[in-house]
Amino acid sequence: MSAVGQLLRTWRGERRLSQLDLSGRAGVSARHLSFVETGRSRPTRDMILRLARELDVPLRSRNELLLAGGYAPAYSEADLDDPPLADVLLGLRQVLDGHGPNPAVLIDRHWTMVDANAAVTRFTDGCAPALLEPPVNVLRLALHPDGLAPRIENLAEWRTHLLHRLDRQAAATADPVLRDLRTELSGYPGGEIAAGPLGVVVPLRYDGLNFFTITSVLGTPRDVTLSELAIEAFLPADAATAAALGG
Repeated sequence: MSAVGQLLRTWRGERRLSQLDLSGRAGVSARHLSFVETGRSRPTRDMILRLARELDVPLRSRNELLLAGGYAPAYSEADLDDPPLADVLLGLRQVLDGHGPNPAVLIDRHWTMVDANAAVTRFTDGCAPALLEPPVNVLRLALHPDGLAPRIENLAEWRTHLLHRLDRQAAATADPVLRDLRTELSGYPGGEIAAGPLGVVVPLRYDGLNFFTITSVLGTPRDVTLSELAIEAFLPADAATAAALGG
């Protein structure tokens, strides 16, 4: 089996699709797809990208598929401090500041804090210094007994919500780092709830304040690094919280 064929088969398994399902979506014969997976046929660059698109493979892994097939990557991957990303990061910084006085953080694919607005100190004040040493993982910070967890009044509910989000992200990306993070976080105390809560959103009840969150991502990224960034903003869920934040 070829390297690219093995990777495609793995992604097809992750998406729980049969060869017939995927071939129908991609507009190729199931026989040809079978030949690609077993290495009897070498896929073209366009074929790899078409299959990756139908499998909803992240940009980083699309590049890996292309390399395994003997082709150059289709998507750039710049470091966060590289000049090509400077204007975009400046814009994201303005978005963070625009959320003030509500807390907001910019995170990467592993939930590492890239940037944050000044209001985030409402959450981080009182956390163990070791958890605030870069690189700061915001999920670890939230659920660690020395982090936010002791002041989260609905810890079991919020913990369940975060772990389910992490499960979905790990399944979507097949990222072993996220799976290891899930194992670590599941070992922290705090409990989980069996069923989802009633209501329109899962609230974060923190230190007498009530928040709901929104997640923002770039709509048309062509760079791997940018495609993996997200802004998590915490908005007041009631008038008392808005007043306490100064909004």
